[in-house]
Amino acid sequence: MPATTAEIFDRLLADGDETTAGNYFVANYPPFSFWKPTLIPRVCEVIETLSPEGTALGVYFHIPFCRKRCHFCYFRVYTDKNAEEIKGYIENGMRELEMYARTPRIAGRKPKFVYFGGGTPSYLSVAQLTMLTERMKAALPWDEAEEIAFEAEPGTLTEQKLEAIRAMGVTRLSLGVENFDRHILEVNGRAHKEDEIYRAYSYARKIGFPQINIDLIAGMVEETDENWKRNIAKLLELLPDCVTIYQMEVPFNTGIFKQMQSEGKLVAPVADWHTKRRWVNEAFTALEEAGYTVTSATTAVRDPQKTKFVYRDELWKGADLLGLGVASFSHLGGVHFQNLPDFESYTAAVQKGELPIGRALETTVEERFIRELILQLKLGRVSLAYFTGKFGVNVTERFSAQFAELARRGLMREQDGWLVLTREALLKIDVILHAFFLPQHQNARYT
Repeated sequence: MPATTAEIFDRLLADGDETTAGNYFVANYPPFSFWKPTLIPRVCEVIETLSPEGTALGVYFHIPFCRKRCHFCYFRVYTDKNAEEIKGYIENGMRELEMYARTPRIAGRKPKFVYFGGGTPSYLSVAQLTMLTERMKAALPWDEAEEIAFEAEPGTLTEQKLEAIRAMGVTRLSLGVENFDRHILEVNGRAHKEDEIYRAYSYARKIGFPQINIDLIAGMVEETDENWKRNIAKLLELLPDCVTIYQMEVPFNTGIFKQMQSEGKLVAPVADWHTKRRWVNEAFTALEEAGYTVTSATTAVRDPQKTKFVYRDELWKGADLLGLGVASFSHLGGVHFQNLPDFESYTAAVQKGELPIGRALETTVEERFIRELILQLKLGRVSLAYFTGKFGVNVTERFSAQFAELARRGLMREQDGWLVLTREALLKIDVILHAFFLPQHQNARYT
């Protein structure tokens, strides 16, 4: 007999669970395990069609180079590439962009947002950043972009490099701080030191980036209540424009998981979920008392009128995203696809003049509706009129059982045409969202 909605939520919301290996953070829908190489031809078809009027375009470039690999990292990164190999990678990324810029789907469009992610984009030298910027702007001009976002590791930032990054047009600088404690950084494999955080932040403020974000992770190896309180205090000293806090998870391809395997352990050596959620709540509460506004399950901003995250908000409304570089993810016209996952195969494909796509998935209208709904639920507020207008779907009728159960548990209320989630719900949002997956996706491996 199928489980009832109440039973599904009982299972999903079980609290105090130890952290075991696996991905919990929901970044897209349907799950990546449904993406297949056999569906790549659909990408070739969609890029030959024009985009609907009003569809925003974003560009993501994956820069997979780091000084060292963090023990909790599950991204495609390399720590062994020399300057010549990095230069070649940038050139290949720009060849890939130029191939897309000639297609009907992309030609003539100007990005609304551009995102440099990694890896460590700030690992690049000033000369490499300059070359990258010039090539990208020549292929796809940025002059109408509302946001240029750039991830940075504090230890790679000098004042000269930050000036070069700002000269690129970067409006949102995101510092991967993760923790302010020297020992915690070291034991988790972070490359930067505590004093480098303050130096980089000071330089960035002096240069005048419109928006500075600081990333933290709640529940790193050997983190304690005392350490977490110090992290909050440091945030309140610096007062960044935006704070993003993730709850530590341990995916299967991380150094922590490999250590667990070698020691025969099933439970990761990090805080349990109850503790991680408590820590995030403590941070958000302290930030609110300092005048911040919590704008999603992971973010708090000083001024919601000025501090936006265009990349996130447009993606969660179905924007086209062109992902460049090894293992990058794209979304064009309801077709998801990912580039080849390793340096060598990616390089070989581009140098042959081929699009370096590794797997894809064409979504149905229903899947696109659910994707936007579950991602926007992570904002804590969902407009009913938005989904009625775009998809012709009454959200509260389509998922009446799920929303009734959330309301019964005191996790959600309907207010003035909006569904509003409580803080408790936001802290558990990545498990709650699985209740909205279609049956065929309910128990799928997410990565």
